[in-house]
Amino acid sequence: MTSSRNRIDVVTLGCSKNLVDSERLMAMLRRNGFNPRHDPPEGSVPAPVVVINTCGFIGDAKEESVNTILEYAQARTSGRVKHLYVMGCLSERYRDELRAEIPEVDEWYGKFDWNAVVGKLHGDNPAVTPYERIITTPSHHAYVKIAEGCNRFCAFCAIPLITGRFKSRPVEEILREVGELAERGVKEFNIIAQDLSSYGTDIYDGRMALPELIDRMADLPGVEWIRLHYAYPAQFPMEIADVMARRSNVCTYLDIALQHINDKVLANMRRHIDGKATRALLAELRRRVPGIHLRTTLMVGFPGEGEAEFEELLDFVREQRFERMGAFAYCEEDDTYAALHFEDSVPQQVKEERLARLMAVQEEIALESNASKVGRTLRVVIDREDADYYVGRTEWDSPEVDPEVLVKKTCRLSPGEFIEVTVEEALPFELIAVPNA
Repeated sequence: MTSSRNRIDVVTLGCSKNLVDSERLMAMLRRNGFNPRHDPPEGSVPAPVVVINTCGFIGDAKEESVNTILEYAQARTSGRVKHLYVMGCLSERYRDELRAEIPEVDEWYGKFDWNAVVGKLHGDNPAVTPYERIITTPSHHAYVKIAEGCNRFCAFCAIPLITGRFKSRPVEEILREVGELAERGVKEFNIIAQDLSSYGTDIYDGRMALPELIDRMADLPGVEWIRLHYAYPAQFPMEIADVMARRSNVCTYLDIALQHINDKVLANMRRHIDGKATRALLAELRRRVPGIHLRTTLMVGFPGEGEAEFEELLDFVREQRFERMGAFAYCEEDDTYAALHFEDSVPQQVKEERLARLMAVQEEIALESNASKVGRTLRVVIDREDADYYVGRTEWDSPEVDPEVLVKKTCRLSPGEFIEVTVEEALPFELIAVPNA
C-alpha cells in the first residue's frame, strides 16, 4: 500500500473508557501497517478511511454521535472520504436501525470488534497484541481501564446492556501495562472502570481487589500520581481509603457517582443504597482521608422526584459541600428498567430548571472550596502553555473535567513537569498561582 492509502482517522466520542478503546484500535492498526491519526483537527483534510468510535450513554451523547456520523457520511458521498466505518456503544445497540438510516457507512461494528475492524481493512488475519495502546493524551498522563461492563443494572442506565457483565482484568496484566507506560514517560495514571468498587470480585473469588491493585501500583517506578474514577457507593471497598491515606502518590481524590439522596428516588433508581448509608460512607471517607476531594455526579428529574425530593437533594449538596460535582437531567433510555416500569413524568422544562438550580448552588460551593486554597502551597503538574499562563492541575483535578491552575510565567516550565506553586487568587473553576522560587 502507498502511505496515502495507509492513513486512517479514528474519531472518538464519549468517555475516557471509549478513548482507551480507540487507543487499542490504533495500536492494532499501526501494527498492521496503517498510519492512524486521532481526532483530526477541525478543517483538516480527512484521511481516506475514517473509523468513528461512538457513544450511546444518554440522549445528548447519542445525538452527537449521529451528527458526527452524518457529517462523515456527507464526506463519503462527496468523495472526500473513501471508506467509513462505525463502532462503539451506539453501534453496539442500534446498528440495524442505523444501517437502514445511514447507508453511506461501509460497515457497522460493536463496541469490542477491534479485530473485525482491522481484519476488514487489512484483508486477512491481523496481528494482535494483548493490550498495546497508542496514547492520545498528553504524554505525561494516561487512562488505565481495569475492567469492562457492569453488574449493577441501575434503573436508568443502559451501560450493562451495551458492555455486558462486569469483567475485571488481572492485577498482573494491569501492573505490566502501567509499568510499560511509566517507562515511556507517563507519570499520572487515571484509573477507570464503570464500577471500580467491584474490581476483582469476579476473578478473585468475590474478593475486592482494588486496594491491593492500587497499593502495588504505587510501588512502580515513575508513577507520580494515581487517581480513581467511577467508584460505586454500595459495597464500597473502604480499605482503598487506607491506601490513599498511606501512599503519597495515590491522589486524595475519589470520583464516586451518588445520583441522589432521597430514599424513594434511590430505591426507584435501584442503587442498592439509601440516604443514611450514603452519608455514613462519605463521613467515613473524610475521616480516613483528611483533605480528600470528592467528585460526584447527581441526577435530577428521575421518575418520582417531586419538589420535596429535589429540595432534599439541594440540602444534601449544601451539607456535603462536594469539592467537585457534575449533574445531568434524567433521559429515558431504551430497554432500561426505568423505561419499562416508570413513566418519564417530570417535564423537561422542570428538569432543566432543577439542573440549573443545583449547579448554581454547586458553583458557590466550588468557589468557596477554591478560595480556601488561597495562600497555600500546592504541587501541580503542567499540562500546556497558553498565551498568558502555564496551565496545570493539582492532585484533586482530573483532566478535562476538573478545575485548572493558571500558573504565572515567572520562569520556564514544560508540560509534564511537577512544580510547587503558591495560590494567589481563586475563581469558581480556576486557581491563579505563582511558581515557588
